[in-house]
Amino acid sequence: MAGEMEMLKQRIAGKLAEARARTLLLTAPVGEEDLRRQHDPLMGPVIWDLGHIAHFERLWLIDNMRGEIRFAEMPGMYNPFEHPRTVRGSLDLPSRREAIDLLADVRRDVLANLEGTCLDDGSALLRDGFVYNMVLQHEYQHDETILQTLQLKKGSPYTAPRASPLPATRLEVEPGAMASFPGGRVIIGTDDKAEAYDNERPAHEVDVPPFLIDVAPVTAEEYLAFMEDGGYRRRELWTEAGWYWLEEAAVEAPKYWFHQDGVWRVRTMDRTERAARRSPVCHVCWFEADAFARWAGKRLPTEVEWEVAASWDPAAGVHRKYPWGDEEPSPLHANLDQLSFDTAPVGAYPLNVSPIGCYGMIGDVWEWTSSDFRGWPGFTAFPYPEYSEAFFGDEYRVLRGGSWATRAGAVRNTFRNWDYPIRRQIFSGFRCARDG
Repeated sequence: MAGEMEMLKQRIAGKLAEARARTLLLTAPVGEEDLRRQHDPLMGPVIWDLGHIAHFERLWLIDNMRGEIRFAEMPGMYNPFEHPRTVRGSLDLPSRREAIDLLADVRRDVLANLEGTCLDDGSALLRDGFVYNMVLQHEYQHDETILQTLQLKKGSPYTAPRASPLPATRLEVEPGAMASFPGGRVIIGTDDKAEAYDNERPAHEVDVPPFLIDVAPVTAEEYLAFMEDGGYRRRELWTEAGWYWLEEAAVEAPKYWFHQDGVWRVRTMDRTERAARRSPVCHVCWFEADAFARWAGKRLPTEVEWEVAASWDPAAGVHRKYPWGDEEPSPLHANLDQLSFDTAPVGAYPLNVSPIGCYGMIGDVWEWTSSDFRGWPGFTAFPYPEYSEAFFGDEYRVLRGGSWATRAGAVRNTFRNWDYPIRRQIFSGFRCARDG
């Protein structure tokens, strides 16, 4: 048992080191001024994220290890509730050197604390390394937030440290093709308490009527057809709230698309290319996804339908952790882990197919669903309500599946993301569904 605990500690330390190396890699090309600048009211300065990562780690891996959990979020400048994104540029932010020194100082204390920590003392916070996995995923998620900010960067584009060339299409997927779920009683969610967040729990049975769902996410090529058919001008395709947003936003294409020399082009970080591609459309909000679905004679899937299509094996009656099975994601499975810095052509990852035949449900783009963000039946907040419970309600829509900018350790079939339906800076796309 002692040997197993020591191995677990070594794995934790290794993962913490890898996560930090990625954070520093992503921010290394960014100058001091750009790190501290508020590039857009939607996102805070990158330097704030670095400080927040350090303080969150100190809170959970040092302070809250000493006894009762007293307060879920750190006080002061790095409390996201006290200081929303729109105001973070006005804070007395540290320099790059100060932020990196803080990250290193906290990590040194964390590793020293880890050596003397008993991971099998019965604490739900420590069992199976839960709190360390939570802190790891927190840093992973902020890395994706940092990339959203850097995509918004004013002035010269962010120079992306690309290290993972995208494969070509190897699996042919017919545009608009749909997979069928015959209906039945399925398991949704998980009882995992080592990695999963509280909003993913508990596992529970649900009766799901038959439905159809797109085999692949909607591509930029397909979305362009919607645009050319007047999709942004046809009132009947939009909900009342969606049309109000459209009139206010005054947009006519996904974010980062622009018209040049008679064609639509799209910018991803420091690269620009034609938008009409057979890769998933990215940077669309929920209202745009919903309007496209209406135009196509379909609808957005509920998040239960999405999870069923990604995870449920009707033949075996089992729930998979990933579409391809329970094997952890690798570069062969899906377009994850950031270093491609773009979406891949549909069909580039032939292993990324679910039991009912849906392609690409993990990676490339987060996929909007029609569902509000609420707790599953039997939900219990743990270890702090501000992660999930504070956001339950009808203000947010659920997204599933992760994107190219998501670290592999921060996504699975049960992972639930959420955002306002107007948000477009996130790496978001969608697929459509229809009643069976």
